[in-house]
Amino acid sequence: MQEYTTPTSLVVDPSATTISTLQRYRKERPTLPLFKRRGDGGQWVTVTAGQFADEVDAVAKGLIAAGVTAGDRVALLSSTRFEWTLFDYAIWRTGATTVAIYETSSPDQVDWILTDSAASVLIVEDAGQRSKHQEVIAGASALRETLVIDDGAVNALRKRGADVPDSELDAREAAAKSSDAATLIYTSGTTGRPKGVVLTHENFLSETAATAAAVGTGMEEGKSTLLFLPLAHVFARVVAVAALENGVVLGHTSDIPNLIADLAVFKPNYVLSVPRVFEKVYNTAEQKAIDGGKGSIFGKAVDTAIEFSRAEEAGGAGLVLKIKHTIFDKLVYGKLRDALGGNCEGAISGGAPLGDRLGHFFRGAGVPIYEGYGLSETTAAVTANSQEHSRIGSVGRPVPGVTVKIAEDGEVLLKGGMVFSGYWQNEAATADSIRDGWFHTGDIGRLEDGFLFITGRKKELIVTAGGKNVSPAQLEDSIRAHPLVSQCLVVGDKKPFIAALITLDPEAVPGWLERNGLPADTSLTELTTNAAIRAELDAAVADANKKVSNAEAIKKYEVLDTDFTIDTGELTPTMKLKRNVIHETYQQAIADLYS
Repeated sequence: MQEYTTPTSLVVDPSATTISTLQRYRKERPTLPLFKRRGDGGQWVTVTAGQFADEVDAVAKGLIAAGVTAGDRVALLSSTRFEWTLFDYAIWRTGATTVAIYETSSPDQVDWILTDSAASVLIVEDAGQRSKHQEVIAGASALRETLVIDDGAVNALRKRGADVPDSELDAREAAAKSSDAATLIYTSGTTGRPKGVVLTHENFLSETAATAAAVGTGMEEGKSTLLFLPLAHVFARVVAVAALENGVVLGHTSDIPNLIADLAVFKPNYVLSVPRVFEKVYNTAEQKAIDGGKGSIFGKAVDTAIEFSRAEEAGGAGLVLKIKHTIFDKLVYGKLRDALGGNCEGAISGGAPLGDRLGHFFRGAGVPIYEGYGLSETTAAVTANSQEHSRIGSVGRPVPGVTVKIAEDGEVLLKGGMVFSGYWQNEAATADSIRDGWFHTGDIGRLEDGFLFITGRKKELIVTAGGKNVSPAQLEDSIRAHPLVSQCLVVGDKKPFIAALITLDPEAVPGWLERNGLPADTSLTELTTNAAIRAELDAAVADANKKVSNAEAIKKYEVLDTDFTIDTGELTPTMKLKRNVIHETYQQAIADLYS
């Protein structure tokens, strides 16, 4: 049985909370820049520690005036924006617990979360969200009030709390403990009802200290990052807390269509994202090169970057390779770095597997992506690659304070200060997940020299009719790397062979139509049977099949004329496949693969 521990000297003070560092900044360093928030004219305006602490107090007093008591649950439903983090800290300042809800959640999901958490106050982003969930809001028995950010909730709370004395906040801070619940984060619910993961202040403080030690210079004071992941997700949430804890300047945006423009202005030192965003950056760059008649140059640049990265890992590139790399750095890689703002020293990826090819390409292009691994139950990363210790293809070594063990059946087991202690009011699920002091992740992996490699998920393993165990992720990741592909779902459980459903990327289609002399209004339905499209997908599938045995290889695939999306329920907010939903929605298409 494999096991690896990274030791730590960190001991979280029993009286420390996520508010403690902000309070220290207020007293000792009130002018320290902590945020850049978008002003009325669209420009980025600096917010200091003192300014933020004062805003937090004003909102917290308003919440107290609204009846929020220590231990209450306050639900927060909004896209990523400065106010999300402001409300999060204000809720903590009152001694209450933040219940995070994705802005893309359906009324049924919101109903379940409000009911299960018994939230007393709901904060939503705009009138549209309030209207969307009005029936649910009206039926939530524990809910006393709903506040709307865009309708002036911050200023309204500031006025309501004007008469609440500072002594009330001080008393709540004095009574708070590191073991108090900081948040409930409901699992994505790829199967069954979402469970409320209870994360304490100690979990957050353990995680932020460990990741800062693992990431190194990326979390140094004065560095900056632009956060665009949904803050209801644990990865983004930890980034926000870790940035404040370490003096990293944080910006927020949910304007994904204009993300590249925002990056150019914000100029972050680090980008933190899920793999799908890095895939899109790569695919968009490749598509632009192809559309501009420079596809061949881009392809050679990609091969050179990958070769250069592999050579550096093996001991260093030779002279000829270094010269080629220098040439392509001017022609291609520099433009990629400029697209990320020009100051980007690296990136951190989590939430799903990144894949070797993308990892080597970005590192070879001068933007190393440090892949990590974690779950909501572990307050994000429990393993991470770093500047000092990195192995592409792995999810890194355990961060300080974490022990990773591989069980006899290959399941990844975890211990550490950031690992949760249970699900909200769900003893059965807690007992199933935490056994003999180990959190059972449900993921399959192996350890090599302390580096963890995730090879699949127990619940996602496909067992063919011939008894072959197949992990779909490797095949899906490989096929999804093709610029024409948006999503891929591998199927074959209890079937005679492995097959796949593939969707086309609507953003890549217009350029492809132009290059191939087809009308711009050609429908996706027509393209599903287009010979040239099928030829490209044949090649992508063949390339993916080279990475697995013949028994695991895709023998047949179907191209769908619609994409999997968050809005239609086939993807989680972090772009993971909801396999059970897709299987149900496309059961006929899957059946046709085996007819």
